[in-house]
Amino acid sequence: MKAQVLHAHGAIDDITFEAGWPDPTPGEGQVVLRVRACTLNYHDIFTLRGMPGIKVPMPIIMGIDLAGDIAEIGAGVEGWRVGDRVVIDPIDRKRGKLQGEMMDGGLAEYVRVEADQLVALPDAIDYADAAALPCAYGTAYRMMITRGRIAAGEKVLILGASGGVGTCCVQLARMAGAHVIAASSSDAKLAKLADLGADEGINYAEQDFMPQVHERFGKPRVWGDGGVDVVVNFTGGETWVPSIRCLTRGGRLLTCGATAGYDPTEDIRYIWTFEHNIMGSNGWEKSDITALLELVGTGKLRPVVEERLPLEETRAAFRILEERRVFGKIAIIP
Repeated sequence: MKAQVLHAHGAIDDITFEAGWPDPTPGEGQVVLRVRACTLNYHDIFTLRGMPGIKVPMPIIMGIDLAGDIAEIGAGVEGWRVGDRVVIDPIDRKRGKLQGEMMDGGLAEYVRVEADQLVALPDAIDYADAAALPCAYGTAYRMMITRGRIAAGEKVLILGASGGVGTCCVQLARMAGAHVIAASSSDAKLAKLADLGADEGINYAEQDFMPQVHERFGKPRVWGDGGVDVVVNFTGGETWVPSIRCLTRGGRLLTCGATAGYDPTEDIRYIWTFEHNIMGSNGWEKSDITALLELVGTGKLRPVVEERLPLEETRAAFRILEERRVFGKIAIIP
């Protein structure tokens, strides 16, 4: 089969296109899928570069999120047939392994997965749209709905709103009836976020977001006036303390990652003085994927897949992702 293979941690140019890579075969309780779409996540960049404390088996085929058709079924698998359309839960929950990191992922024509990971894909939902859901949209769903409990009338500031997680956060907050403030790096991206439901935007490349929040909603006061109810921050780094200073008394800071730095300077005074709630959210559940598919199927949620590239152009897709030139998700179509 054709596959994009990483033989050792390194740079984007170290991703190797292999035209004759061995086809996977299913073991007991496993199936082999014909991959129809694989979407990239920033986690793939981390896998490429290497992550402290995580030993990735080499060689590895990256690609966490994927959708496709069942091509072959192993012994002991029931309830599925060859040809069934599926999207996968990328986490093998029995073994605690992530597809595309600890076992081969979707940047190939075929992939082996556990049958327990399969989620039925309705005919009306596009493969690439489905592949956009598990990691990014599943993470957003758990953070915003299960953990964050976004409510109608709340003011919600979403940093990094133009990426995979961010575009879903905007739609979920709007769906909940919140007033959505999207922060992104260009006016063009903010216009697209408005189409998704953002009520207003902040171009953080031209304006610091904290003074903008204070100007628009008032500076937070100890006794409850000013600021926003929720800040969604999965970047960390230099944005962490300004995010806290945007929150009203009793406000919530939601985080599911730290792409810009995991050890930011902290100012604990604001946390206890304003009785802030710092809420972490880690990943997704398989049930979240099912809930997202229902929202997509009823038209309430729109996966944003702006780029679709063939398998041979995987390196180009990684560059677009690393340089943050993408709006929403990038799909690789093997």
